[in-house]
Amino acid sequence: MFAGVLRFADRCPACGLSIAGFNVGDGPAALLVLAWGAIVVALAIIVELSFAPPWWLHVLLWVPLSAGAIVWSLRVTKGWLLAAEYRHEAGEGRLTP
Repeated sequence: MFAGVLRFADRCPACGLSIAGFNVGDGPAALLVLAWGAIVVALAIIVELSFAPPWWLHVLLWVPLSAGAIVWSLRVTKGWLLAAEYRHEAGEGRLTP
């Protein structure tokens, strides 16, 4: 289903479905930034209130954790959204007379 780390292939190697017509856009990235952002902020608040580390330790902890979590889960989320588009026959906006 994927031709690269995050890029979709033109066709599914298993069933031959043309994936080129689907466009998940920035939806997965926006969803993950909001979801992981909420989780990381909650964890940062807990760590701050429990241990009161210096600000640079927060930077060393949360920036790599946030970036890694988003990139790690982006492939799964893109695949899930593509499957949802296929299941619901989503496409470009069209007007039906």
